Amino acid sequence: MASIPSIKAAASNSAEAASEPGWDDRRAPSIATFEELAQVAYDRLPADFRQLCAGLIINVTEFPEDDVLKELEAESPFDLLGLFSGVGLPQQGYAPQTGQMPNTIHLYRRPILDYWAEHDESLGAIVTHVLVHEIGHHFGFDDDDMEAIERAAG
Repeated sequence: MASIPSIKAAASNSAEAASEPGWDDRRAPSIATFEELAQVAYDRLPADFRQLCAGLIINVTEFPEDDVLKELEAESPFDLLGLFSGVGLPQQGYAPQTGQMPNTIHLYRRPILDYWAEHDESLGAIVTHVLVHEIGHHFGFDDDDMEAIERAAG
């Protein structure tokens, strides 16, 4: 059993570490920050790749919608980091259908933060990976194609 002085010393050391400059004001990145991360990730993609994404919307939300989770048979809202919704380029005709919703990439902030907390990768790298993966679904790319694009993005 720990003595009272050692508990106080541990609490004092913990309080000192917590009050070190730079940590007291830290917060999880907001949706606005995620939107900035996604824009930076998108801007780093090869220009010819970005040209093929004209009209593609990137949307950041906290979690996937309940109907999406049900449709994909996800066990938890943390199971899905991103999603492409729309009609992929290989399935489109030569002209868009009237009334067709725009193709959208959904990035889910809380599941991405959870993944980030459990892995040894930068948040920017994870956002880039999810973004490229979901854009890859828009193009009908396989995993090798998506990895090559990520490498080109740095």
